[in-house]
Amino acid sequence: MGVSLEFPHNNPRQNAGTRAVTFRTSFAVRAIVLFTSVALVAGCGLPRSGPNKREVLSGSVDAKGDAHVVTVTPEVSRLTNVQPVFGFSESFRNAGVVAADMISSGDEISITVYENVKDDPLLGNTGQRVSSLSTVQVDGQGYIFIPYAGRIKAAGQTSEGLRQAITRKLEDQTPDPQVSVVTAPGVGSTVSISGQAGANGVYPIDASTRTLATMLAKSGGVTIDPATAIVRVTRGGHTGKIWLKDLYQNPSLDIALRPGDKIMIEEDSRKFIALGATGTQSTVPFVSPTMSALEAIATVGGLSTMAADPKGVFILRDESEEIARNVLGRPDLIGDQRIIYVLNLTEPTGLFEARDFQIRDGDTLYVTEAPFVQWQKTLGAITGSTNAATNLANTANAGN
Repeated sequence: MGVSLEFPHNNPRQNAGTRAVTFRTSFAVRAIVLFTSVALVAGCGLPRSGPNKREVLSGSVDAKGDAHVVTVTPEVSRLTNVQPVFGFSESFRNAGVVAADMISSGDEISITVYENVKDDPLLGNTGQRVSSLSTVQVDGQGYIFIPYAGRIKAAGQTSEGLRQAITRKLEDQTPDPQVSVVTAPGVGSTVSISGQAGANGVYPIDASTRTLATMLAKSGGVTIDPATAIVRVTRGGHTGKIWLKDLYQNPSLDIALRPGDKIMIEEDSRKFIALGATGTQSTVPFVSPTMSALEAIATVGGLSTMAADPKGVFILRDESEEIARNVLGRPDLIGDQRIIYVLNLTEPTGLFEARDFQIRDGDTLYVTEAPFVQWQKTLGAITGSTNAATNLANTANAGN
């Protein structure tokens, strides 16, 4: 039996058809890869900085969540503008400045007595008309002891007042005594300064340091930013505190000091949290006594130009019962309430609202990503997957 072999002729129509089938097959493969990539991306999700605007609002009370959503308006800014108020009580503010030579317990006093008798002086030896007493210290009850004069109340008196008291005690025993009194501040006329001061220590109250501002200057000022420095003064069982900036701007806050006062320099410990599409995501300390939402955004580097949604700026806060009732118009609310304050910076007055709304300690500033960002990520992931599949197919074909 004979075998015949037939070789295909070079048929242009047949070759064109083959190319068309090949093109359709390639297109089908690419389409399958594309749809498979979309399915994988949709199923696995994409990385992002946090929930989107829709997801945040889904936690509202209206959506069966536990947070109240409030759009920021001038009225809302006014009702929520509650900042910590510092100041000194009347007992601090009404205390007069201590006289420059006021004597206190612990002060040291040098006393010299000049007598007008020569032969038989009261305090000195025969022929000795000037008697210098050893330096005496005012005891805890405020008294000193003078020979032939007994215990004399010194604390609370000036040097002149004590001189006259000693003179009265001695003039019945020696004619026309002349008394000189010199005082030196002791531990009883001091205040302590600690914390973020220039030089911590114990400082005497003297003619140049009788007020809070002058005493702080004596200690070298503060070692922290004055805009965030707080001055706390403790006197007995009472404490008052003020912003250092207010102390220098308002002379009425420059209280008179008293022996035993404790002065503490503290740094403002308030912070807020920045998350989402902002310049930085971290815990951020306050840089001034008050901070608006606009200042907070600027502090963290502004909104991310390539990612942020200016319509999705949120301030998350646990609001007090009283403020929540006023803001929401709900007198039935009990206890602190979770409130999501919403800022839309694309509105004509959006920036003004952000400027007027005040950030408080513990707030969370969250900026959502713009919708197109997720589309970009999706397309990027799909394109990357398709390219990878195509490269894999080409490699396989090359091997055949």
